[in-house]
Amino acid sequence: MNFDKSVVSDFEAARAMEWIEANGLGGYASSTVSGAHSRKYHGLLVAAQHPPVGRIVLLSKLDETIVVGQPSGTSVRYELSANQYPGVIHPTGYTFLEEFRRDLFPEFYFNCDGIRIKKSIAAVHGENTTLVVYELLDAPAPISLELLPLASARDYHHLSNANDKIGRHYLFDDGIFQTVNYPGGTELFISVPGASFKEDQTWYYNFEYSAERERGLDFKEDLYSQGRFSVRLKKGDILGVIVSTTDPGGRSAQKLFSLEKKRRETMTKKYANQPAIRRLVLAADEFIVSRGELATIIAGYHWFADWGRDTMIALSGICLVTKRFNEARQILLQFSKYVSEGMLPNRFPDDGEKPEYNTIDASLWFFHAILKYYHYTKDMAFVKSMLPVLENIVTAHYNGTRYNIKVDSNDELLSGGLDRVQLTWMDAKVGDWVVTPRRGKVVEINALWYNALRSMELFYELFGKEKKSLAYKAKAERVYASFNRQFWNDAASYLYDYIDGDYRSDDLRPNQVFALSLPYPLLAGTRAKAVLTVITENLLTPFGLRSLDQANEQYKPHYVGDIWKRDGSYHQGTVWSFLLGPYVDASFYVNGVQARGPASLFIKTFLNHLNEAGVGTVSEIFDGAYPHMPKGCIAQAWGVGEVLRVIAEHDLIVKSEK
Repeated sequence: MNFDKSVVSDFEAARAMEWIEANGLGGYASSTVSGAHSRKYHGLLVAAQHPPVGRIVLLSKLDETIVVGQPSGTSVRYELSANQYPGVIHPTGYTFLEEFRRDLFPEFYFNCDGIRIKKSIAAVHGENTTLVVYELLDAPAPISLELLPLASARDYHHLSNANDKIGRHYLFDDGIFQTVNYPGGTELFISVPGASFKEDQTWYYNFEYSAERERGLDFKEDLYSQGRFSVRLKKGDILGVIVSTTDPGGRSAQKLFSLEKKRRETMTKKYANQPAIRRLVLAADEFIVSRGELATIIAGYHWFADWGRDTMIALSGICLVTKRFNEARQILLQFSKYVSEGMLPNRFPDDGEKPEYNTIDASLWFFHAILKYYHYTKDMAFVKSMLPVLENIVTAHYNGTRYNIKVDSNDELLSGGLDRVQLTWMDAKVGDWVVTPRRGKVVEINALWYNALRSMELFYELFGKEKKSLAYKAKAERVYASFNRQFWNDAASYLYDYIDGDYRSDDLRPNQVFALSLPYPLLAGTRAKAVLTVITENLLTPFGLRSLDQANEQYKPHYVGDIWKRDGSYHQGTVWSFLLGPYVDASFYVNGVQARGPASLFIKTFLNHLNEAGVGTVSEIFDGAYPHMPKGCIAQAWGVGEVLRVIAEHDLIVKSEK
C-alpha cells in the first residue's frame, strides 16, 4: 500500500489515514500519516503496564528537524513533524512527505530540497518497545538530525496538562536517556546512538486532537520535554532509535528491527502473491496479546481491551485461518478459567478490576469457537478437556443464572434480561439509558443456543456417549420447532428481532442472519431465502450490514456527535463490518456455489477499505448512509477476523491475486 505526494502532502487526507503498530502486550505505537496526532490514544510508545491493560501514553512523539549547516552558525532547518494547535498547523512537515508506504511496517519518505530521508516505525513483539529507524537516502553534505521527545506519561483515556509535579530529573549517558515522569511511574528510556543531548525543560501547550473534538470529548493537551537530541548523519547512514520501558543498553535498534521483520515475513510467506490477504494476516497478528501466561484477543484499537463476545467471534479468522492453533487453545483455556455461574466475561476492565459478566451471548459464542477449533484441528483431546466447562454452562442456563437468563421449560428457548441492563451485542448504554434493550427471547441468542446444543450433541457422539448425544439432539429439535413457530413473522416474511411476553419486535435488524449463517441453521427453504432477500435489499452495504432498516423511524444515518448521539446511533443504522462474515455464510447456505461470484465481488470491493482510515486493517463501524464513512475503532478484531475467515472458508481469494 503506497500513497504518493498527491495524497500525503494534503493535510486533511493524511490526517484521515492512521497507522498502528501493536506489540503483543496490548501496547502500541500509532498516529496519523500527517504526523499530527488526532486522538488522545495516539503515541509513539503506549505501554501496557499490566498486559494487556493498564495502558499509558508514555512518550507521545518525537518531533524531527533536519539541520543543514552548523547549528552554531548559519543553518537551514527543515521540520518534519506536524502538530495541530488552535487555528494553525505547526510545523508543516507533511509538505515534505513524498510517499507513505504500509507493508510490514509504516514507512515515511521525506524530501527536503534534495535531502531524502526514510523513517520506519516498528513495535517489538512481546515488549513495550518502539523502534524508529532513520535512513539518510541522499544528502549533498552531512546533516544534523534533531529529535524532540514530547511526553505525557498518563493513562491513555485521559489528557495531561502543564503541572509542577512532572519529574525534571533524568540521566543521559552514552546515547541513552532515562527518566521517570511522575513518582512511582513507569521508566522511560530513549536510546539515540551517537547523539548529544541539550537540556531545555519546557511545556508545550494546546495540542489539539481533532477526532476527540468530533467525539464531543476533551481534546487539548500539554506535553513536556526535557530537551532535545542531536546526531550527525551523512548519506547512507542509518540511525536506530529505541523507545522502551526497559534499559536498551547493549541493544541495537537495527538488529531488533531485523528480527521483527523476519518474524512478520515468516508469518506471511505463504501469502506472497496475495497482497490483500497478506495484509490481513499482519493485521490479525496485532490482536493476539498476552494475558498472564496465556493469550487473549484485543477487541479493537485504540481503546478496547479483551471482550468475551468479540474474542469468540474473532477467533476463527484471527487464529484458526492463520493456523495459530496454539494461541487459539490458550485463548479458549484462558476464558474457560473465568466461567462464572455458566457465563463468560463480557469484558476485562482496564484497571484490573474483576471481570464483568453482563452478556448473554459470550458463553454461547464460546461453544461456537470450540466447534470451529475442532473442525480446523481435529484436536479431540482439547475438546474433551473443555466438555465439563461446556456442560457447566448448559446446566447453569437450564437452572437459571444472572440477569434472569434461563431456558423456558415450555419451549426450550433461552430468555433473559433486566431493566437498565444490556446483554446482547447491541449493548449501547449511556447512564441508565439502554438504547436497544432487547429483553426476553432474542433471535440471535436462540440461534446460538440451538448451535450450542447441536455442538454438544456432536461432541458426545465423538466420544461415544450416545445417550447424552441423543438427549442433546432432542433438546435441539425442540428449540428448532419452537423457534420456527414463534420467531417467524409471516406478514413481513422475516424473523422477529425479539419476543418479550406478548410483544414481538418487528424491527428489521441484521441479527436474524445468524439463523442462516451458523453451522446449524434454523431456517430452511423459502423462509431462509426470504430472510436473505430482505437483508440484502434493506440492510446490505459495501462494508457490512446496517444495524437497523432505513425505513425505521429510529434509524440514524450517521455515527457522529457526543457520547449520547454516538451511542444513540451505534445500533440504530450504523454499519458493522463483522456482519459481512455471517452475511456471506448465509448467502452460501441459501444459494450454494452460485454465491461465490457475488461474494467474491463483495469482498474485493470491501478490501479497498484497507487503503483508508486505519491503513491496512478493518474499521469497527461505518455510517449507515452513503458514502459510509469509517468510524469507531480504526482496527477491530472481529472485522479483520471475519473477512479472513470467509475468504478462506469459501475460497473467495480475488482471482487477480492468485
